[in-house]
Amino acid sequence: MQIGIRLHDVNAALGPEYQTLEQRLAKANEEGFSCVHLALAKVIKGVTFDGAALTEGLAAYLRRTFRQYDLDVAVLGCYLNLAHPDPGKIAEFQSRYYGNLRVAALAGIGMVGTETGAPNEAYKLDANTHTDEALRTFMHNLEPVVACAEHYGVTMAIEPVWNHIVYNADRALEVIRGLGSPNLRIIFDPVNLLGMENVDDRERVIGEAMEKLCDHIAMVHIKDFVRDGGKLTSVAAGTGEMDYRAIAAFLKARKPYIQATLENTSNDNAVASRRLIQQIYASV
Repeated sequence: MQIGIRLHDVNAALGPEYQTLEQRLAKANEEGFSCVHLALAKVIKGVTFDGAALTEGLAAYLRRTFRQYDLDVAVLGCYLNLAHPDPGKIAEFQSRYYGNLRVAALAGIGMVGTETGAPNEAYKLDANTHTDEALRTFMHNLEPVVACAEHYGVTMAIEPVWNHIVYNADRALEVIRGLGSPNLRIIFDPVNLLGMENVDDRERVIGEAMEKLCDHIAMVHIKDFVRDGGKLTSVAAGTGEMDYRAIAAFLKARKPYIQATLENTSNDNAVASRRLIQQIYASV
């Protein structure tokens, strides 16, 4: 397993000296990470990464800069709501996905990742989010994005999240099988499969998801959770309730070289979280 970090979590609180892309990369390398989850707008300030800004020059800059710091981009994040009720917004978001896929291909980044949205402007769980109609809408709007991924030879990966349209492993398989593309894959985030409704049954939920989605999992997000005011709050690995042994054993046996990026870390706990996951992985 190759352990990375969400780049916008690196030194984000230390002030302007650690705010450039290059400085974040230098710190991620220093902290022992091999790859990152890259969200462009969160690490390069002052730029709106719309279709116009997603150029060949940007791709060349990313390729050269990441090579300089000996880090891979595990996934280029583009988390836009493909179930938005406004058709104009859908067209805008699809254009952004096309641009991210083009930049990924030119920069040598193998994957663009997204979540699966909600059928409202607020991108929030509502009574319609888990319906078949919402799923059909999402799949319809995702289909041309996946076709673009095929064109560029890049993976388009969706991330199941309990509060979104694709909220469990079965829903994810519906999308995978329905669109039938070898370029459509899964980002597996065990904590994101949990809500207050199923958190006490998490070993079964996560275990079944690993088995059902195994062939389609392209990368992993690693974080923890705590219960806070009747909801689950994401925190750094090792600072909450998660037991990673079964997950680590699955990855070691079935996905030995997969890239896994830490989420919700801070400057104070990122290295400790990395070491914890590495220790568990080595012990299973």
